[in-house]
Amino acid sequence: AITFAAEAGQLQLNVMEPVIGHAMFASISIMANACVNLRDFCVDGITANPENCAAYVFNSIGLVTYLNPFIGHHYGHIVGKICAETGQGVREVVLERGLLTEAQLDDILSVENLMNPQYKARRVTEEEA
Repeated sequence: AITFAAEAGQLQLNVMEPVIGHAMFASISIMANACVNLRDFCVDGITANPENCAAYVFNSIGLVTYLNPFIGHHYGHIVGKICAETGQGVREVVLERGLLTEAQLDDILSVENLMNPQYKARRVTEEEA
């Protein structure tokens, strides 16, 4: 309705301005009610399933990007390629190839360290990569 009213009016003296205003405020009211209904009937009561969330994080190939400073870009590329081709998890491939120990991986991939951008662990240097 707003578009049609704008098309029908003149540029300088728009006689359709009241129609545009009414339609705009009606649309805002509808959108506000839709947001309230979305909150009341969809969003309220939603809780995260920690096990599923952890599975999504730890089975994602994107985890290789986080591990690059620890295993090096070259090995990160190899791990990502293997995960994509075989469907294995990043953790499994890193352990199988001996790039990090299980203790190192547990430390690096702990929830606290994943959420801490200042986390400092032994990182791979350019010479080692």
